[in-house]
Amino acid sequence: MMSLLKNNTEIRRCRVCLFCTFIFVSLCFCVSKTDAQTRLLPQADDPFWRDSIPVEMRQSYIRYGEQYLDRPWTVLPWTVFAEFKTKGNRVNYESLCFEKRRQLAALVMAEIMEGDGRFLRDIIDGMGSFCEETWWGIPAHYGKAVPQPELQEVDLFNAETASLVAWTRYMLEKSFGAFSPDLCRRLDREIERRILVPALERDYWWKTAGMNWNPWICSNWLTCVLLCERDETRRTEAIAQIRKATNAFIDAYPEDGGCDEGPGYWDRAAASMFEVLNLLTVDGWAFGDSVVAEGKARKIRNMAAYAYKTYIGNDYCVNFADAHENKAVQQVNIVYPFGLFLGDKTMREFGAWLGHRKGVLTDPAVLYDRSGNFPTLGRELFFLRHIRDFIAEKPHEPLLKDVWLGDLQIMTVRRGGGNATAPTYFVAMKGGNNGESHNHNDVGSFVVYTSPKGGEGVEPLLIDPGVGEYTAKTFGAGRYDIWTMQSGYHNLPQINGVDQKDGRTYVAKVVDHQNGRLTLDIADAYPQEAMVRTWRRTVRAMKSGISVTEDYELSAYRQPTRLMLMTTRPDVIRHIRYDTRQLDVTVEDISDLLDPLLQGMWGEKMYRIVMTVKSKKTKNQIKYTIQ
Repeated sequence: MMSLLKNNTEIRRCRVCLFCTFIFVSLCFCVSKTDAQTRLLPQADDPFWRDSIPVEMRQSYIRYGEQYLDRPWTVLPWTVFAEFKTKGNRVNYESLCFEKRRQLAALVMAEIMEGDGRFLRDIIDGMGSFCEETWWGIPAHYGKAVPQPELQEVDLFNAETASLVAWTRYMLEKSFGAFSPDLCRRLDREIERRILVPALERDYWWKTAGMNWNPWICSNWLTCVLLCERDETRRTEAIAQIRKATNAFIDAYPEDGGCDEGPGYWDRAAASMFEVLNLLTVDGWAFGDSVVAEGKARKIRNMAAYAYKTYIGNDYCVNFADAHENKAVQQVNIVYPFGLFLGDKTMREFGAWLGHRKGVLTDPAVLYDRSGNFPTLGRELFFLRHIRDFIAEKPHEPLLKDVWLGDLQIMTVRRGGGNATAPTYFVAMKGGNNGESHNHNDVGSFVVYTSPKGGEGVEPLLIDPGVGEYTAKTFGAGRYDIWTMQSGYHNLPQINGVDQKDGRTYVAKVVDHQNGRLTLDIADAYPQEAMVRTWRRTVRAMKSGISVTEDYELSAYRQPTRLMLMTTRPDVIRHIRYDTRQLDVTVEDISDLLDPLLQGMWGEKMYRIVMTVKSKKTKNQIKYTIQ
């Protein structure tokens, strides 16, 4: 029966869709560890990897691995680890650490695709080097300047590295055994002491969190449990804890499925949740009592759909909150399997469109290399398991006309012809509050993307800068000293010379939403010294452009109010229609604020358009349009 399911795509889709209706509440296990392991994925010696993966794809992975042949394994310096505590710098250590993991992921994938043992020597030496690392995480998540062998904290990258090692051990188990039976035993001990025992025994905060740490860690912890846990009692208890943590994550999400951390973290929030669900259901791992939970099933589908509901077009996505990228944040190797799991046709076709556009069938190693902070080996293998489904899928770019996420207060609208005679206008506006996960003080901000007449694809006009390189300050007391976090560097008013304040009490109120128009009162996003009673901002998308109305009342006038607009285009003024009797407009070049990461996102230039309100009236209305 199981073989029939594997060979029948439609039956498999029905099975996984049924699971989404019957969300797990409790699990029991009635199969042995060895039997269950073999159902996860074929191991490297299985002919599937050479017979089912197209030759051109296999050659790409092999070439990717070849660049690392005979390359020495980096010893991660303690002095660089300590820089986070001494200098606030986390990038230097993370660069070395992630590149080392990239090296392993590349070599392992090449060996799986080729199957001749050419990469094994380097991989085995790599396993030794990983075992000699004191801790597998990063200094930003560690309490000491120097890692201690007895202090094995379970953070994002300790867990993700453990998963990478576990998949390597599982896929190459026979080759490792032929080299020495002691190798797999050593890897099992390392995974046991670094993640299996501490994750199980400690009451970590992330086990009840409604943000990315919960599923990001749980998905990797679960991988290690399924592949490496040899104690039946511990395995059962770990599964129970992971199930409980995943339910807590789902319960914390709003019904609209919106990710308040932004699309940049969806990949490690809802997408990692999918990995947990998938691992627990694939080929019979999850059995036992379940309850009908239509609400949860619907929410999970909404959590998945967020990936394409915040998609702009031409690879761009809405980049609210801590976004390190403004393009290609949705990864093919997770979008397509997630859509397949749910039977979400739009998501499957989106995954196929992304894959075809980015050459996944001709040079997949390029995408694999960029699939995470380092390549996500487990995700890539599961994606390749469905490669025939992917090849048969019809690609389609999901250019949605209207989206409203009522819980997050996010609207996206697409208007215009998108053809040779009329441009496309895309606008996304957010409300919410200034205490969201990975928060920026951006209540009421909006972004605008347009396509030129006769041009293809949209390009940014008014932007959200995103976030620069993470430092000790990013998640510390000085977070809002960083310019990218401040409302003054978003498309927002500075009222009486005062910017917005951080905290969940600084919120927007939805006044009206209908037919591509959103009105928010953002007065409560500002502290008392702004002296603002109401500030109703209305953003409306039309075929001819985007109109903005600022309708406000102040309790007193203290100094000129300024409307800020962020852009990378110095000529943006010619796209803004405004009343010169109401506004004075200047352009500030803020390019010197950009760090290398932001330059990689936007280029070397960025500007702030400052529209200063001339009137001293405490009650006023300002209108302008973007065309």
